[in-house]
Amino acid sequence: MLDKKAKSAKIAKGTVIFGPGNPAQNLLLLVKGTVRVQQLSEAGREIVLYRVHAGESCVLTTACLLAFEEYSAEGIAETDVEAILISRDDFDELVSVSKEFRAFVFEAYSRRITDLFLVIEEIAFKRMDIRVAQKLLELRGEDSTLHLTHQQLAVELGTAREVISRQLKEFERRNWLTLSRGVIELRDVEAIEALAEAA
Repeated sequence: MLDKKAKSAKIAKGTVIFGPGNPAQNLLLLVKGTVRVQQLSEAGREIVLYRVHAGESCVLTTACLLAFEEYSAEGIAETDVEAILISRDDFDELVSVSKEFRAFVFEAYSRRITDLFLVIEEIAFKRMDIRVAQKLLELRGEDSTLHLTHQQLAVELGTAREVISRQLKEFERRNWLTLSRGVIELRDVEAIEALAEAA
């Protein structure tokens, strides 16, 4: 039934797929690529809530479809994306008639809700140096280099750029990494890993 209802779509990198105040029109099932879901505070600070990868669906879209709510955050194609689209009407029908589809929707939903609680816990309770170390390890490339600014890292962690800059400078002072414009090169990965595991 799903193969008859679904449509395929290609979305270019950088496209805003959904945004605050807009209703959910389709459930996106990612076949290829990554979508970043982020929220903007009243003070203008961004925070990355989570990423949707191939084989996953967006929990915020699911919530909006189930509750007939508008989006409270935005989803941006972080890479070129290929997705399967299921319209709101087809989503409603599949949830009501397909046990397998319903199980997929609610399993994905419960997993992501757990992830969001972990994000809240990290922001509220975890030391910033540990959070920075963990994020550096998560985002590094194969050559232990990250191509991102202090502001972009601050958005990832939901904090101010100045906080990130201070922490990175401290890591640089310890010879754990080297900073240059838009590039962070990890030099002592073992030391960063030890701190990341101190949580």
